[in-house]
Amino acid sequence: MAQLIDGKQLSDQVLQEVASEVELLRAEHDIVPTLAVVLVGEDPASQVYVRNKVKRAEEAGMCSIAHRLDAECTQDVLNKLIDHLNNDPKVHGILVQLPLPSHLNDEEVIASIHPAKDVDGFHPLNVGALASGRPSLVPCTPQGCMIMLSQVHPDLSGKNVVVVGRSNIVGKPMAALLLQANCTVTIAHSRTQNIEALCLNADIVVAAVGRAEFINADWIKPGATVIDVGINAIDVDGKRKLVGDVDFESVARIAGAITPVPGGVGPMTIACLLLNTTRAAKHQLA
Repeated sequence: MAQLIDGKQLSDQVLQEVASEVELLRAEHDIVPTLAVVLVGEDPASQVYVRNKVKRAEEAGMCSIAHRLDAECTQDVLNKLIDHLNNDPKVHGILVQLPLPSHLNDEEVIASIHPAKDVDGFHPLNVGALASGRPSLVPCTPQGCMIMLSQVHPDLSGKNVVVVGRSNIVGKPMAALLLQANCTVTIAHSRTQNIEALCLNADIVVAAVGRAEFINADWIKPGATVIDVGINAIDVDGKRKLVGDVDFESVARIAGAITPVPGGVGPMTIACLLLNTTRAAKHQLA
């Protein structure tokens, strides 16, 4: 069976580092890194995500403020809240939980967050900095994936990597980070031909396509590393089960290392969000 890359254990290590940085900032500068989380509406999954983020932030000694708006709130109301948070010197990081209700413009909201407080790493200026190899706040999920990969491959240079999925949140920034690590990167997507053959030739496969158990053992080279970003709810014998974009049972028998779902990339995403918030607080001191 493949080596299991334990995201829960790794996230605990990252959060210990965050807690140490928080204590240092408090002792040396009398500030507490503060994350403002904005939740619009009552989407059940989003409420769980926000609750987990707030809980982990408090466990690391940070301050976390949740702003909850009605699902019917206007773009103007949301923009005014973000403007207030941008101008609040006590707030170091701003996260607007996505997806937003359909009448709100995601892109406008993301662009309205000050780049220095954009702890999701989605602002166009941060995206451009990442693409050009300059320091920036990096999207949390790809950042967490890179930390997980480092547990198996301390040196990624020369590795052949296929990223399945081209989203702005995971696929594209993941590819940019891998390029910075000197990998040879292919982004596969819904229009890619012979996608199975591409994956079968890869040293590392990052699955971020949003389709339950889409990738099976026939796609994976023996000994390859598989990072499963997907989280999908399926029905098994009348019960709800969370699975990734990878058929774990079959792939784990042939891969060299693999992340589980749940307990893999998910915990690392939250840990990297708090890592970004601490970094943002430090940069705002300068």
